[in-house]
Amino acid sequence: GNEEGNGINQLSNPCGLYVDDDDQTNYIADQPNHRIVEWKWGATSGQVVAGGNGKGNGTHQLSYPFDVIVDKERDSLIICDYLNKRVVRWPRRNGTSGETIISNIHCGGLTMDENGSLYVVDYGKPEVRRYRRGESQGIVVAGGNG
Repeated sequence: GNEEGNGINQLSNPCGLYVDDDDQTNYIADQPNHRIVEWKWGATSGQVVAGGNGKGNGTHQLSYPFDVIVDKERDSLIICDYLNKRVVRWPRRNGTSGETIISNIHCGGLTMDENGSLYVVDYGKPEVRRYRRGESQGIVVAGGNG
């Protein structure tokens, strides 16, 4: 390896990982570096595809991203932006900023089903909520008070 760090060939305590078999690419939530890194299979370095502009809450920034998945239908990344308490949709190709799609959630992990519904772990509650496309509230599907 290349030791821990913030270089393009380094990671620092990575959290989430999404493996895209179609593109032979790994997407890594590089938490302390406040970025998502795309790493092609067999490559010796990655490419920052989201964040990487220092810690912050701007639309071009992330703050300790915990997880990342790919929404292939919309060709975008969906990111748990933990300390900003939001879930962000970021264009997968040449994206310079993201759009908040869920607010006020301590997102610790997420996945998407075949219908495009997001399932998001909220460390702050603790619960798992399902968000259908376009929903901002979602419903509790595990944990919570139910």
